[in-house]
Amino acid sequence: MEVEQVQTKEQAQQKENKPLLMAGPCSVETREGLLITAEQLKDSGIEYFRAGIWKPRTRPGQFEGVGAKGLKWLNEVKEKYGFKICTEVANFKHVYDALRNNIDMIWIGARTSSNPFAVQEIAESLSGVDIPVWVKNPINPDLGLWIGAIERFKKLGIKNVGAIHRGFSVYQKDKFRNPPKWQIPLGLKKEIPDMPIIVDPSHITGDNKLVSEISQMAFDLAFDGLMVEVHYDPKIAWSDAKQQITPTEFIDMVGNLKFPKSIDIEKNSIDDLSTLRSEIDLLDNEILGLFQSRMEMVKKIGKIKKEKNLTIFQNDRWKEILDRSIALAKSRGLSERFAEQVFKAIHQESIEHQTRIIRD
Repeated sequence: MEVEQVQTKEQAQQKENKPLLMAGPCSVETREGLLITAEQLKDSGIEYFRAGIWKPRTRPGQFEGVGAKGLKWLNEVKEKYGFKICTEVANFKHVYDALRNNIDMIWIGARTSSNPFAVQEIAESLSGVDIPVWVKNPINPDLGLWIGAIERFKKLGIKNVGAIHRGFSVYQKDKFRNPPKWQIPLGLKKEIPDMPIIVDPSHITGDNKLVSEISQMAFDLAFDGLMVEVHYDPKIAWSDAKQQITPTEFIDMVGNLKFPKSIDIEKNSIDDLSTLRSEIDLLDNEILGLFQSRMEMVKKIGKIKKEKNLTIFQNDRWKEILDRSIALAKSRGLSERFAEQVFKAIHQESIEHQTRIIRD
């Protein structure tokens, strides 16, 4: 069966340390533009040529995709360059149009995977169909919701299911448009170890200058491939222009990425990694012990504040702690951003401990 062939090939790619690569424009805009991008990607080594046909937008009036007519243009790419073609679907009509136009793979977007009703509708419309389905993580950092979306397809007999990590929406933006929160996709790896998971660096970063950085991180963390937004001229793209890279940039990036060897084929690596991971486990235990000791001191301070009727939050003291901690972190080769995040979390935990003491 077709699905079994695809699974075998993708599993073989992983064993040979070959990443699964998907690339193409954020959205199909014009037939000519699509073919130009495909022409420039013809020697890139990608397995799938990706492009959005229907584009869910935050506000009405924005470009929402060319619709089903773009599927015929995708098929021209397939016939001329031999790429498999894939697109995003958000409802059963999209599925029907995609299947009727010989799309080789479909993916479920982050907005859709956040809605169990929508996922169930799509899964039911695919029941009995041999086509790979890839599920992007929900917009919110909710591992259970992501797993649930994947399970809806598997329970209806769809065997070839993969996951795409595209980062998570947060209110306070930092370096990335959708911070990766790697612990969540790594948690998915642990829960479903045999399922391939690839990374979408374009949506994580929102910035084409950072795509290479996240792509390398994806392979450092042993993910199985990439889905990258590539446009022949990102400056004139109709959607997500800032996060798309050119075909030349994509080919250069892939050529410079380092793909760590699979630990399954290197026995010595397994032994070395096991030793180092054991040492990390011990250090983590020590770190948690230090946190516990720190919170015991915080409780004592909280009792004094309660007795003296002092406010919990002391702005000058907090600024002193943060500035000193960032300086110490930088002197030890740690980033300012890391130190700030860690000590803000510690400070929040301290406030919660002292609040409970004062309210008792």
